[in-house]
Amino acid sequence: MAAVHADMPTPSAASLTRVLARAALAAEPAGFGAEVSAKLKICLIDFLSCCFEAYDLPTSRQARSIAKPRADGATIIGSDILATPGEAAFANGTTGHGLVREDMHAGSISHHGVVVWPTLLALAQDHGCSGAAMLKAALVGYEGGARLGRALFDADLARLFRPTGTVGPIGGALAGAILLGLGEDEIVAALGLAANTSGGLNQWPHTGASDMYFHPGFAARSAVTAVELAAAGAYASETILEGEAGLFAAFRRGPPRSAIALFADGKAEILAVYNKPVPACNFAQTACQAALRVAGQIEDPSEIETLTVDLPDAAIRYPGCDYAGPFAHALQAKMSIQYGVAAALRRGVVEEANYARLDEPMILHLARLATLRRDAGFTAAFPGRQGAEVAVTLRNGTRINHRLSDVVPATESEIRARFRAAAGERLGLRRADEIEALIDGLETLTDARRIGRLCLAGESAGPARTKRAAAKA
Repeated sequence: MAAVHADMPTPSAASLTRVLARAALAAEPAGFGAEVSAKLKICLIDFLSCCFEAYDLPTSRQARSIAKPRADGATIIGSDILATPGEAAFANGTTGHGLVREDMHAGSISHHGVVVWPTLLALAQDHGCSGAAMLKAALVGYEGGARLGRALFDADLARLFRPTGTVGPIGGALAGAILLGLGEDEIVAALGLAANTSGGLNQWPHTGASDMYFHPGFAARSAVTAVELAAAGAYASETILEGEAGLFAAFRRGPPRSAIALFADGKAEILAVYNKPVPACNFAQTACQAALRVAGQIEDPSEIETLTVDLPDAAIRYPGCDYAGPFAHALQAKMSIQYGVAAALRRGVVEEANYARLDEPMILHLARLATLRRDAGFTAAFPGRQGAEVAVTLRNGTRINHRLSDVVPATESEIRARFRAAAGERLGLRRADEIEALIDGLETLTDARRIGRLCLAGESAGPARTKRAAAKA
């Protein structure tokens, strides 16, 4: 039995961390129906897809370069490196965020998958677990991060602090603690320790710097550390969320904006997560999609005389989204709604290649021409729906517009196709098929370590030991 500490609330006034722990322990994916398990699986496939496709980006290489190899460690996805769980989680979280195409939960303004999956894959490979245990852990990780983010963040706070970096460590720690089968008191400790690592500042959009890419890596590494410390007996402040110097007080939030209860009304937040269709900021997604439809009706984009983009207030206010250039770094363009719309109108597609060249005169001209406008209807519908309208007038006076009431997520077939393309290029199509089959049968998988092993370059699904790791053992 755990020792009683002065920080522990009385049983009649359970702390928020204890409420979260109890709900997480009681959760069962099967109780939410097949839709929830299917969504979790497709999010894992999409996360791996992002890792494979972003493998050669500078920030991915940098994250791998500081990893500490360990012969029996966890896989850095797509590489031949096995590393300590924390370093693998850091590298994979950073790489998974490299395309800015990771899954998105609009209500918490957060990307939970790029924290939850690196945490779970690293811990699973280090400690072993079943696929069913991984599904449950992922379910509560997404749920905890999403509920906490909804209660903590609004557009004002999100201008200063990165939501993913702030709530990510806590959601990741909840997932990891459940994966390792920790008890209630240990989960409470893991959440408390993770909350102490919440962070991530939003200065990077103002300079085009790379800070953002590393936020999920920091969060995943912190989640792994918090879980392992809790398992080792570390004790943390139980009232870390609602206490007078806790998370909400630290961010000057006052009481939570909404109740923090997992699976409120019997609903799972994973179903509010969508998979991005294009590699750009969440707030640029719908506008880019509307721009593509407009582009299909224009023969020559140089004929555009005026360009307006109507959006929810939150989209315009998020750092870096209302920016018309100049663009010195790809991240500035990926965050910019003006650039995303301009590139879609100019090129007729939205893909990673749109952000390879940042000095194309026509795109820069259209980006400067674009005017962002707040739409009352879109604002009222956010975050449940993310609408956008793109309208242009041509030199001959013709007006063309397209209005979308919500973002159109990537379909399952699109997600699987891009996974097969990226994983196939990195590991070969046979290995890609094996990974996809394991994930599709996750609830029956007895050893979830096999997923990480298959993601290791040059290895089979058997016990993994790379030449590099063996040489340094």
